[in-house]
Amino acid sequence: MKRFRDILCVVEPGDASRNALERAVALARNNQASLTVVSVADIVTAGIGMPEGGPISADLQEALVNMHAQGLESLVKPHRARIQIETRVLVGIPFVQVIRDVLSHGHDLVIKEPENPHWLDRLFGSDDMHLMRKCPCPVWMIKPQAEKSYRCILAAVDADDDYLPAELETRRALNLQVLEMASSLALSEFAELHIVHVWDAVGETAMRSAFMRTPEEDVMAYVEQIRSRHAASLKDLVHEVTGSLGQDVAGYLKPQTHLVKGWARKEVPALAKKMQADLVVMGTVGRTGIPGFLMGNTAETILTQLDCSVLAVKPPGFTTPVTLVDR
Repeated sequence: MKRFRDILCVVEPGDASRNALERAVALARNNQASLTVVSVADIVTAGIGMPEGGPISADLQEALVNMHAQGLESLVKPHRARIQIETRVLVGIPFVQVIRDVLSHGHDLVIKEPENPHWLDRLFGSDDMHLMRKCPCPVWMIKPQAEKSYRCILAAVDADDDYLPAELETRRALNLQVLEMASSLALSEFAELHIVHVWDAVGETAMRSAFMRTPEEDVMAYVEQIRSRHAASLKDLVHEVTGSLGQDVAGYLKPQTHLVKGWARKEVPALAKKMQADLVVMGTVGRTGIPGFLMGNTAETILTQLDCSVLAVKPPGFTTPVTLVDR
């Protein structure tokens, strides 16, 4: 499945991003996609008593950009014989400049390694979270020292049908994107594909409380009714995606589904850890067209707990709050 046409890989000077670059090159070749590799240099600010943009700060900025350009060329040079690669150095706040490059050039995938803040007890730092919240195209964060070939890919979907019609259609489109991308990568990686949907019977605890004292058989019947509804929704979703893949491909892929009772913010990271998932594919936004609505609390909480690579997907029509020029 040739999913991507224009890939942007974000690297750091030196060997720190070699893994992400190798992934980007392989994916671009497999998809016959164009590949751009960028590095982001910080803005050099004027020192005390120095005018902003003066000759000294301008010289320092130019030197910093040149250093990034040399490091960038050194990193991509071994791959130029295999694929055409465009390179450039961006200057400014990393996530802002990456998103502006996506907006300017129409990239449909961003690949990078996490910024790796050693002082944090999580994989993704602040800049990574901003990028996953606000980038209009999918963002593939590749864990440093990740295996070259993935064995297990976990796709997290929300198959709940208890939403307003417009919201339901947005979530359905997002679920389909998540599963299509996860299926494509599982096929290219020869990896197992697992699909998880976490559900909960809202009101179960209240029914058992002293205020309602609902008979246990009635509570169990209610819970089973909710479970069956979610199971049917998940089955329909998976059937729709596997149907689009074709019988032979779907038969080879054989995705395994997990219908888990509980809270997604707890159960998805727990399942990823239990399965030793190499990659989690998940949606990070449930609504579109609202610049201020970036990432739900559930997605945010899941991401801060994961210790594996992540492919963060937005629904069609997502509007980024980042603009091409400062407002």
